[in-house]
Amino acid sequence: MSEAKPFQISKRSIWDAYKRVKANRGAAGVDGETLAAFEEKLKDNLYKLWNRMSSGSYFPPPVRLVEIPKGDGGRRALGIPTVADRIAQTVVTGYLEAEVEPVFHPDSYGYRTGRSAHDALATARKRCWRYDWAIDLDIKGFFDNLDHDLVMRAVRKHTNEAWIHLYVERWLRAPVQAKDGELHERTRGTPQGGVVSPLLANLFLHYAFDMWMARTHPGVPFERYADDILVHCTSQAQAERLLVAIGDRLKQCGLELHPTKCRIVYCKDDNRRGQHEHISFDFLGYTFRPRTAKSRWGKHFVSFLPAMSPKAGKAIRTTIRGWRLARRGNTWSLDEIARWVNPSVRGWINYYGRFYRSALSPLLSYLDRLLVRWACRKYRRFRGRPHRAVRWLYRLAERDLGLFAHWQLCRPARGWIIRAG
Repeated sequence: MSEAKPFQISKRSIWDAYKRVKANRGAAGVDGETLAAFEEKLKDNLYKLWNRMSSGSYFPPPVRLVEIPKGDGGRRALGIPTVADRIAQTVVTGYLEAEVEPVFHPDSYGYRTGRSAHDALATARKRCWRYDWAIDLDIKGFFDNLDHDLVMRAVRKHTNEAWIHLYVERWLRAPVQAKDGELHERTRGTPQGGVVSPLLANLFLHYAFDMWMARTHPGVPFERYADDILVHCTSQAQAERLLVAIGDRLKQCGLELHPTKCRIVYCKDDNRRGQHEHISFDFLGYTFRPRTAKSRWGKHFVSFLPAMSPKAGKAIRTTIRGWRLARRGNTWSLDEIARWVNPSVRGWINYYGRFYRSALSPLLSYLDRLLVRWACRKYRRFRGRPHRAVRWLYRLAERDLGLFAHWQLCRPARGWIIRAG
């Protein structure tokens, strides 16, 4: 270690971080430099980054602020770092993650290797069968309100590396640049979109929530995916007391529960009597509510189950509509349309088809209706005769079930009917 290079950061870690950033792609930051432009002088750029990080002279540039629409009609602010800054954050994340991952709570699922949203959903489903009540928690402006001092206290607890302390603190305080170019200083929060932000959020809630629950309410199970939290209770009275206690705890940590979005939910099914104002909640894109199920003996009953949420379904329908398939009738072949839509459709099936897959059927039928419209516009023999287009698509599906990803799920049979309306 030299005075010029006080921090021991390997060149290999910079290279590995670059490969991860390249795999994730992403947009340009405030400097407008794309990944392709960065790679034009890749060796020089990576050496410059290593040199600055090793010497302690690396200062992150401002984060480009981008607003995207939320499902509730609001806007979510995302911070887009530059390519070089994403690589730098990936280096620090790799070092810090190795220290904190072994101590994280087993019911923390978000942004962790080997854990997924499906794991959290499967656990939540089982516990909703076991526990009558659930608390659906919503933290108001979580990423915007993280206390920097508490974040740094948690980071220092797990590593003595001075360069990690230095750069995490610089990232926390890096300004954001709005669309009009104006810079906004930040004294709280960490921007969503940064590579290191999910890890810092997990580390913060590990102490603000996970460990507090384990210490003060050891018998109460929960699932947490980043700031999406679900807590299970045996009674309404217990849920009401716990909701107040959680609110008080988060206030101590500089956070606030959303006054209208948090709710106590009765997990109603055939075996649970009585009524309650709330018998459903949304968690990770799924809506949990009473649904019809079939036992192994073929008997129908009502169970408390997750299925794709109406909000997610609406967003998917909007995306499908935005493809404007019918208008591509004069220029695109069916193979070209399949290559265009299949990655998205396959992703929806893989995620929302894991539980109560039949909830996807209306959306997939909607896509098929648009394919019928495309065929009627593409081929003169089908114009005004959508029923013929239906039969034509059915024969295609018989010959090549893998042409469209959702055909493999639906497996069209003789009763397969697509309404052309």
